[in-house]
Amino acid sequence: MTQLSRRSFLKGTGATAGALAVTSIVPMSAQAKTQGSGVLTAGRMGPMYATVKDGMIVETKSALPQTVPNSLQLTGPDQVHTKARVKYPMVRKGYLANPANPEGVRGKDEYVRVSWDEAYKLIHEQHSRIRSTYGAESVFAGAYGWRSSGVLHKAQTLLQRYMSMAGGYSGHLGDYSTGAAQVIMPHVVGSIEVYEQQTTHPVVLEHSDVVVLWGMNPMNTLKIAWSSNDGSGLEFFHQLKKSGKTVIAIDPMRSETIEFFGENAQWIAPHPMTDVALMLGIAYSLQADGKHDKAFLDKYTIGYDKFEAYLLGKSDGIAKTPEWAAAITGVPAKQIELLADIFSKGRTMLMAGWGIQRQQYGEQRHWMLVTLASMLGQIGLPGGGFGLSYHYSNGGNPARDAGVLPAISASIGGGSSAGNDWAVSGALNSFPVARIVEALENPGVNYQHNGHELTFPDIKMIWWAGGAPFTHHQDTNRLINAWQKPELVVISEPYWTAAAKHADIVLPITTSFERNDLTMTGDYSNQHLVPMKKVVEPQFESRDDFTVFADMSEMLRPGGKDVFTEGKDEMEWLKGFYDEAQKAARSARIRMPKFNKFWADNELIEMKFNKKNAEFVRHAAFRTDPVMNPLGTPSGKIEIYSRTIEGFGYKDCPAHPTWLAPDEWTGSAKDGELQLMTAHAAHRLHSQFNYAKIREEYAITNREPISINTEDAAARGIKTGDLVRAYNNRGQVLVGALVTDGIKKGSVCIHEGAWPDLDAQTGICKNGGPNVLTSDIPTSRLANGCAANSSLVKIEKYEGPVLALTAFDPPVNG
Repeated sequence: MTQLSRRSFLKGTGATAGALAVTSIVPMSAQAKTQGSGVLTAGRMGPMYATVKDGMIVETKSALPQTVPNSLQLTGPDQVHTKARVKYPMVRKGYLANPANPEGVRGKDEYVRVSWDEAYKLIHEQHSRIRSTYGAESVFAGAYGWRSSGVLHKAQTLLQRYMSMAGGYSGHLGDYSTGAAQVIMPHVVGSIEVYEQQTTHPVVLEHSDVVVLWGMNPMNTLKIAWSSNDGSGLEFFHQLKKSGKTVIAIDPMRSETIEFFGENAQWIAPHPMTDVALMLGIAYSLQADGKHDKAFLDKYTIGYDKFEAYLLGKSDGIAKTPEWAAAITGVPAKQIELLADIFSKGRTMLMAGWGIQRQQYGEQRHWMLVTLASMLGQIGLPGGGFGLSYHYSNGGNPARDAGVLPAISASIGGGSSAGNDWAVSGALNSFPVARIVEALENPGVNYQHNGHELTFPDIKMIWWAGGAPFTHHQDTNRLINAWQKPELVVISEPYWTAAAKHADIVLPITTSFERNDLTMTGDYSNQHLVPMKKVVEPQFESRDDFTVFADMSEMLRPGGKDVFTEGKDEMEWLKGFYDEAQKAARSARIRMPKFNKFWADNELIEMKFNKKNAEFVRHAAFRTDPVMNPLGTPSGKIEIYSRTIEGFGYKDCPAHPTWLAPDEWTGSAKDGELQLMTAHAAHRLHSQFNYAKIREEYAITNREPISINTEDAAARGIKTGDLVRAYNNRGQVLVGALVTDGIKKGSVCIHEGAWPDLDAQTGICKNGGPNVLTSDIPTSRLANGCAANSSLVKIEKYEGPVLALTAFDPPVNG
């Protein structure tokens, strides 16, 4: 790894950001007609042109100009045309034989093809029986996951809309991405923060001297967005690379982002999960050398005195010195002292990823980052402070003056029952999404969450639409066992995922290329409005979720379909959404054509650049006048010490940022155990596209790769290209070795998102799904978030029989 030095720091600050005076990263022309040909549509990876030949998609490519290519935009053909597609409605053989008392085991049974009418009837009858017998809370409307782009065809919303009409349901709280951060941040800074707009890209390029990339890999994660990618983020980091600024990347792996920056960035590699200790060591150095901003701490924060007592060891007898931090993190004390010096001498922006909080005690990571930024005293200044979504959906791209599309609501009429008193809206019981297995294992049991005592529902039915629980949830074998408990599991899916293979009823759903929709690009910028045109007809017998739940609504009660659809078909909904956006655009003096012309033109609309928005600085108003612009915390200030959290009395989440050693980490490893990381993959959107041809870009011996440090590999006789068995007491996986110096010794990485593919004889996952190995524990009782990166494993060269990969094959008779 690169050793940081004062010389390299001075070299980095030689070209000042002020000389750039950048006003916008992506004011580039983006009109579709000037960029290419084909059918204009969009996905999470951005607006795309699709080329069709003989009824099949043969190519997809970006509809926006780009300096840094986005590999995910090439996956369109494989998304539609793959052997992994669910072709017809299917029912598990043992379930179909006797729905009231099913035979067989989920995940091991054959499937039987049925008609749509038969599938509808079976679901309705069993759903009605379960609901009337056990109550509405017994029905879990899952659908958590990376939905399709679009404002109409949103699987989660449509499922919840139907379930609301049926009388309510149990739902989820939070998400896997930011489960810990989104709960702790309101206590610290008064907002969820992880999904907020950032100090803009132009401001960072103009004012920041030092940019710290802490546990983030934006060259991977900025290929996607929640709505659709506006393309600005990758270009921002391209400009940052050229800017001459000091860029410091703190990550146990030499990620694709660090490779992208090359000599333009300094790489610091701590042991995984030791970020809090590293920040504490930096904080101690700042305090000891008098480099912390005491005036800022006094005016804008509360509780620093109590944190300082902990930092200096007055409260627990352990001073958090750089030497103390070095022993935990593996980063030399001199390096830690130098980081403190660099951070304090220039305008420093601390950009943090979300992976650092997907760990046991994950709440402490972002809390400590805000505390460190507070000590630097630059929060609210142009180019200073912290940011938690620069790596997500192009946070930092200035918001445009825009006609913004509304979207279909989970409530009939957009928030009311519109006179239909039987269309009850909303979840009756919600639990933290990452605790689904605990809920299945412990029906009716009380648990703590963010200061409240809640109760797990007794789940008898699961309907999951638009997600992949068997890929994104931890401890796969534990999940498989818990998944047997409900009386009915329905999966709505385009593909034969592991979840579909563990369902009783599987409904074939269209991809976004097989239906019409609309989307905005940029979750923060609203930079474009894009027509998502149907590119090809629905494959086989697939139907869209809107049609499925409209049909199912009619079975709830005569006239239910009209209530669900509000009397409008697909194109009428889209025209209504567009017309609403057009009204808003008029007030911003943005010209938008009539809907019919817009749809016929095959062009996206770029919204108007706003110079004032391009100058946005996060927390600037608070810094200017904290009395008139208080934060949403009890004190109105940044809470380094939280009396609210103190009152909860959680030992696993103290009242100020604290180093808490995880149960499974480098410091507790023994007998050759290594720390497992499950980072975001470069050529997937979580589990999406695992089946696609782009897999060839990263697979090793047709398996998911495992990155292994050179010394660790040599000690075990492993070379690049070898098959490796990684294992612990939770399970075992088969992976392909990638031996490299680009990962911290004592660590391995298997990227998240590989489809589970468990061998019937040995139980080994033949596709290298890392969640077979991860521990299913909460971050703490405060947030109950996902802690996927808190696991130890052993590895060895695999000498067993050749096992055929079957992850993407349909099940028997599927």
